[in-house]
Order: sequence, then structure tokens, then C-alpha cells
Amino acid sequence: MRNPLAVVPWRQAVVTVVGLPLVVTLAVLAYAWPAARIAPRHVPVGVVGTAAAARGAAEGLHRGAPGGFDVHRYPDQAAARSAIEHRDVYGAFVVGPGGVTVLQASAAGPSVAQLLDASGSRLAASAAAPAAVRTVDVVPVSAHDPRGLVFSSALLPLTICGVLVALVVTMSGAVMPGRRRLVALVTASAAGGLAALLVAQGFLGALPHEHAATWAGLALTVLAVAAPTAGLVTLVGRAGLGMGAVLMVFVGNPFSGSTSAPELLPTAVGDIGRWLPPGAGANLLRGTAYFGGSGSAGPLAVLAVWIVLGLAAVASGRPSPADLGDHLVAEGGGQALSRASLTVVPASEARVRRL
Repeated sequence: MRNPLAVVPWRQAVVTVVGLPLVVTLAVLAYAWPAARIAPRHVPVGVVGTAAAARGAAEGLHRGAPGGFDVHRYPDQAAARSAIEHRDVYGAFVVGPGGVTVLQASAAGPSVAQLLDASGSRLAASAAAPAAVRTVDVVPVSAHDPRGLVFSSALLPLTICGVLVALVVTMSGAVMPGRRRLVALVTASAAGGLAALLVAQGFLGALPHEHAATWAGLALTVLAVAAPTAGLVTLVGRAGLGMGAVLMVFVGNPFSGSTSAPELLPTAVGDIGRWLPPGAGANLLRGTAYFGGSGSAGPLAVLAVWIVLGLAAVASGRPSPADLGDHLVAEGGGQALSRASLTVVPASEARVRRL
């Protein structure tokens, strides 16, 4: 008779040799492919100038990057600045006899700011007469984070923190009532957001504005990752943790556009990223940390939907059979050990009984 156990090592070897490299390949592809395809795709920008100058600027932008910009004309520089501050556009080009003035907002994304600088230089070079180029940063990033690296680098730890919160809460799901699990998710997410704020601002000085609102944004981002992941574990068991981790870490994070902008990613990638918690969280944090909350309604609604669905799944679900079985085994083992301890007697007493 064939021993079924002899097949197990071969199966494990196949999983190790084939499965793990496949996982690594997909993970690298998920992060590297969007980054390798960065290019402007309908980036909203403004133009200030006469009708002829605005038309020439729009045509010049289209020649430099076909389909790369959605151009909006503004009557004056003040209107363009207001549009930037309200996150209606990423920047604007003021075209006049004195040259080209590039209005940008590095807080909206350093990659977009660099793109606008390069586009402004091309517009000036294509002018009939030599034109000077001047750059004005309307909404700058913190002086302690001039390249915005702290902001963009913080999203991955926040996402991982959300998955870990879900892991810890669901590990105790068999013995923790549903209401306590909800409280644990919210409390742990708030603590994680506070820890991120203390590091990013208190230690690094990268988030200098609206501390309370920024803390709320950080906490909501963690909770929007933790709650759906915990909900998946509650509904489908331990496999839900892997499903949540893959969705949030290997799809949501690289598709978020936090290191660039959604309009610089492939269109489908940017659209998907906006609807996942990491992308919505990054968008919300930019609005709260630098733009006084402008443009935050949409991302906040996305996070709220994920949080409500996740918490509802956690509250309505029951512990999975595997978790409940582990709990019963542990409890039964403890009771057996307790009963066994009651029968233990000193060795001297045992000898007396035998006599």
C-alpha cells in the first residue's frame, strides 16, 4: 500500500520551487510596472493669458505630451492660484510678454511639480522670442521634507499596520465578543495613526499643518485597511487574511499614486487606486496636511464605505470553525491539566498509601 505521507514532501517542494518565485514575480510586477509607466494622462492644469496666448500654450502642451493635460483657462493669476489651492488643478502656466510663470504645488506631488517645470521650459523654448521661465510654489511641502519622501514613504507602513491590526484582533476573535472586536479595531487604528503622526511630524517635521485632522486621516487610513481585512477573516476564515493583505499591500499600495499622482499612472491603475483604502488615504492626507481639507470629500467617502462594510462584517460574523476549534482545544487542555493537577500527591504520601 502506498504511503500518502510520502507524497507530501514533493508537494511542498513544488510549492517552494514554483509558488514562491511566482509570488515574488507578481509582487515585483505590481510595484514596478506602474512606476515604469509613469507619464502624464489628463493632468488638470490651468493657463492664464490672452486668448491667443492661452491657445498657443494649450497647443504647445499637447505637442509635448499628447493627451497628457486637461487645460482650463483662468482670467488672471489670482484665479489660477485659487484653483490650485482648492485642488481643482495641479498647477498653471501664466503666459505673457515677460515670459512663462509656472504656478505649481509641490505638496500635491513632487513628480507633477517637476513635470510642470519641464513643460514650462518647453513652452518658453517654443516661443517666437526668447522667454524667461519663473517658477512659483503656491502650496509647498514642508521644509523638512523638500522632496515629499516622508509623506510618500509613510503609506506602506500604514497599510501594513492595518493588516497587522486585523491579524491581532482576529486571532482573539474566538474569545472576544463582536463589540469588543469593533472597539479593538477602532482603538488600535487610532493608536497607529497617532504613532505615525508623532514620527512624521514630531520627529521628522514632514506634516506641519492641521495636526488633529491629519491624525484623523492617518487613523481612518489604518482602519479602512484593518476593518475589511478583519471582516474577510470573519467571513471566510484564515484565508481572508491573505486576501486582505494581497488587496491592500500588493494592489492598493502600488496603485495609490502616493509617490507620483493618479494621473501619472496607467489610467486603469489610477482609477483602481482611487477606490482602494491606500489611494484614498493618501489623497485624504494630502488634503488635510497641506490644502486645508480641500478635495477631501471624495477620499473620505471611499474610506467610510470600506470601514462600514468591514465593521459590519466583523460585527455580524461568527468565529470561524478553525479558530473556535483552537479555542476549545486550548480550553479543554487547560481543564484537563487542572483535573490532572488535582490528582497529584506527594511521593511520601503515595508510599504510605501503598503500605
